[in-house]
Order: sequence, then structure tokens, then C-alpha cells
Amino acid sequence: MNLLFSNDRRGQYPDSWYAATAGRLSPFPKLEGSVRADVCIVGGGYTGLSAALHMAEAGLDVVLLEAHRVGFGASGRNGGQLGSGQRQDQLTLEKMVGPEAARHMWDLGEDAKALVRDLVAKHRIDCAMKPGVAWAATSKSSYDWMRGFADHMGRTYDYGITALPEKDFHAVCPSPAYRGGILDMGASHLQPLKLAQGLARAADSAGARLFEDSVVTHIAEGNTVTVYTDTGHVQADHLVLATGGYLGGLEKHVASKVMPINNFIVATEPLGEAADQVLAQDVAVADDLFVVNYFRLSEDKRLLFGGGESYGYRFPKDIRATVRKPLSRIFPHLAEAALPFAWGGTLSITLKRLPHLARLAPNILSASGYSGHGVGNAVQAGKLLAEAVRGQSSGFDAFAALPTPTFPGGAALRSPLLVLAMSWFALRDRLGL
Repeated sequence: MNLLFSNDRRGQYPDSWYAATAGRLSPFPKLEGSVRADVCIVGGGYTGLSAALHMAEAGLDVVLLEAHRVGFGASGRNGGQLGSGQRQDQLTLEKMVGPEAARHMWDLGEDAKALVRDLVAKHRIDCAMKPGVAWAATSKSSYDWMRGFADHMGRTYDYGITALPEKDFHAVCPSPAYRGGILDMGASHLQPLKLAQGLARAADSAGARLFEDSVVTHIAEGNTVTVYTDTGHVQADHLVLATGGYLGGLEKHVASKVMPINNFIVATEPLGEAADQVLAQDVAVADDLFVVNYFRLSEDKRLLFGGGESYGYRFPKDIRATVRKPLSRIFPHLAEAALPFAWGGTLSITLKRLPHLARLAPNILSASGYSGHGVGNAVQAGKLLAEAVRGQSSGFDAFAALPTPTFPGGAALRSPLLVLAMSWFALRDRLGL
């Protein structure tokens, strides 16, 4: 079964609050016939759009192919958190790759945040970007670790993160489920689909040729790569795969190292003055559970709450019921709240929860596996891909050198084995272990 069509109507955005409020973006044409380009990009999310924008600005002739609409996948459905660093915290990274490489990863993460902010400002992208992301602790021991982490970030990286004991954290987020946390005002949150559409407009204005409703069926490698869709084909000197969790069987090497999983979000009715009972400060929150709960307020004071995961192709039949369970644990007073919007999305993860950037052939590059940290990682990856195509690959090579082991069972058996592992960790969350 093809992930592109398992849960969505072809060529249409999901029924999300993001799509309902993003405004209308006129469709780009469908690829018809034969096209020649310097670079062909497959995938119209943050990675592909950023790559197209940066390549076009550098004078390259770029064609981008998107199966649905730009920003259709995880780029237009996520929690909207532009976090600091990488998906793995710096203490973990120091153990994984050593202090020097971890420092480089931190600096790249800071560059990613700055890049998103610069693009938003330069191209006047109205995506409601605001500062502040909190990390919530569900136990006293977790808070103690977070407090030590905040101290480490100040001492080692000269980066300010505020540790908030339980009473102080409840002044930001009054959920009874949390025992404290940390607040990073150097991180941000935003409307993700508006960011994707803004990048698309910028890439189009820079001269990139964007095609929507153009499903790639197969790829013929060689000195000139030929990318086939159901209605045409592109011949290009370089190919970039920027498909995220929607890769399917298009490339076996990446498929063995990058796994699609599904995550879900609901939106309440506008809460008005009662929004202070959810967030007394307009920041985004993610907690410390293995199956992360994450939330923030929309511009019209709705609670946008993400929670629950599934593995495989299909979304659950009742997304509202899936997300209502964790929502009720975090905010008991909203257990029966109306949820007019509920949607799912497919993202890609790696075993180490670090991005997977790879040179698959001398003229074929891939970037994916952002593991829930994609707002910054993906936009930055697009820029790094553009640089690598032009022979400037130091940033690309730094990510490509990160460990990205193959999932047990490879592409064929990774899903059932991952379900077993994820189910075990989810059970530990529910038992408070």
C-alpha cells in the first residue's frame, strides 16, 4: 500500500486547522511531457522547498516534483516547534559522537534556527512565529535531570535555559501532570503550513519550477538521472530525494535506515480567557515521555495538542479518540472538550533519532529522518543539499558522518519489529516507569 494515498485525498491538504487558516495557495501545474533541468527534487516539504529556493538563487535550473500539494506531508502538519540543537540533547550527543562533534552539531542547530528566522523575515512569511519552547518533566527525577542539563548548557555552550521547579512551571503551564521543566526562549513556535507555503512562493519567485500532483513512479540512474511520473519525466544532472516519511519503495538504501511513523494532533474550540488554564505564557510545550505529548496555543486561542503514534500505513479510524486519551491525562478539565479539527501526519525517524543525509550516487543526494525535529533540520538540510550539489559539502558531510544504523529486519521487517519496541516504551510511559 502506498503511503501517499493511504490516508489522504489526492492533491488535497488534510482537514487540519493549519489548512483551514493558511489561506489559499494557487496550485502549481502537473508535470506533463518531458522536462530538462540541472537538478530534480522529489518532495515538496521543507527540505525540497528550501533546496529549490537556495539552488534557484544560486542560478541552477531546478524542477521540484510533489505528489500532492507543497507542504502536504509532515511539513504542513507538525507541532510547529522550532527547537534548539538536534533531536538528541547535547549530553546524549556528547556520549554518542564525542564533545567536539557534539559542539559542531549544536552550532549547526543554532544555524538552523537562524536560517528559518532569516527566511521568514526576508520573504515576509506570515507564519505567526513566536519565541519560547518548554520541556515538561513528568517526574521529580526527570526534573532533576533537566535542571542539570540546563546548568550544563550554560557552562559548556554559553546558552541560557531556565530551570523551573514545579510551582514556577505551573505558572507557565498549569497541568497537574508536570513536576517542573525547563524553558528555552531561544527556540520558537510557528504555523508550519504557512511556513511551507511561504517557502514555495519564494522558490517560485526565484525561478524554481514547481510541479504538484506529480507522483514519481520510478527513477533511472546514470550520468543523467531520469525521474518518471505517471504523466511525464524529468532529465537532470542531479537528483535530490526529499520525501521524508513518504519515500515508500523509491530508494531501498534510505528505506532501510529511515522509518515512517504516524503522529496525531487535535484542535479545540477557541478557549478565550480559559486559555490561561492551559498555557499562561504563549510558548510551546513538549514533555519527556517516549511517546511525546506536545502542544501550544493557536493565534485564536485554540489548544493544538499532539499525542499518540501509530506504525504502518493506516491512521486509526478515530483520531480524536486516539489523541483524547493523552489530552485528558495532561488537561483533565478538557476531557470532554469539543475537538472540531483532528488530523494525522507521517514523519520519518532513524534509530539514533538523528537526521540521515546521504550521497547515494555521485549525482544523487537524500535527506530525511528528522525524527520530530524537522522544522529547523529540514529547512537547513535543503540549504546544505543546495551547497553539496554545487560542491560545497562541509555541512552536508557533517550530518552524513553521523551514525545511522539500519533498522533490524531492514526495509522489509522493520515495521513489525519497531511496533514491538515502541509498544513496550509506550507501556512504560503509561506505568510511569
